[in-house]
Amino acid sequence: MKDRLFVEKVLSGNTSAFAYFVNTYQSMAINIAYRICENMQDAEDVVQESFVKAYKNLHTFRLESKFSTWFYRIVFNTAVTHTKAKMWVVDDEVETVAVDVSSDLDTESKLEMIETSEIVSHVLSKMPKAYGLLLNLFYLEDNSIKEIAEITGLNDSNVKVKLFRARNMFKEMITKSYPELYKEQML
Repeated sequence: MKDRLFVEKVLSGNTSAFAYFVNTYQSMAINIAYRICENMQDAEDVVQESFVKAYKNLHTFRLESKFSTWFYRIVFNTAVTHTKAKMWVVDDEVETVAVDVSSDLDTESKLEMIETSEIVSHVLSKMPKAYGLLLNLFYLEDNSIKEIAEITGLNDSNVKVKLFRARNMFKEMITKSYPELYKEQML
């Protein structure tokens, strides 16, 4: 495993080897932090602080784990602390939130947004941050349920339930906001 090799290099005194982790994990770390902070400047600050924490605490990293899971947990905790965000509100409260993505865009603007990734990003940005983060970690970063549980501090069952709800919310929002896409998928 490449991560293990670089951990060992850094721990043996080759501090420049830590650049591998920055280059490999910075993009997703910013994505996670941005989902929580909802502000790019804060997200970048959180990621920088997280890399410093990871570097200082690299000696505590257990080599049998994935570095990404360990590091994303640091990013998650740092972002939540930075924003004092309440990530896991009572699910009933989240379900009663009226979310209408379509009001943000007029019909002409919707038609101009033909890139699927732009549409997905737009819908994810309108979801409650916890649900958007779970979908990001699972589908975009390919983390397992167990890894997401480690990153977020939830147990496996909670991750499964919240991921199920996030998928349903995403489907509802995208079909409501982009019915022309949903009809195309049905053909």
